[in-house]
Amino acid sequence: MKNKLHVKKGDSVIVLSGTEKGKIGKVAEAFPKRGLVLVEGIGMRKKHQKPRKAGQHGQIINKHLPLQASKVMEVGRHKEKMARKKQ
Repeated sequence: MKNKLHVKKGDSVIVLSGTEKGKIGKVAEAFPKRGLVLVEGIGMRKKHQKPRKAGQHGQIINKHLPLQASKVMEVGRHKEKMARKKQ
């Protein structure tokens, strides 16, 4: 199995599917072995954390989760594809 992705760190990508479909961001980090990419500003989720020690308060933490690489496409390639569809 090849551990190669079609996008790399620094590429501008558009999300193709999911709740954040159509959003554009920059690849912050790529995980080729797992087939995931971390896109800036996309994939933020809230995690509710219980208090661990006595006297400590519970809190809500914003976590940045990676996306499947198959769900993103480079912006330049996406624009080319849309231009071909219009003709």
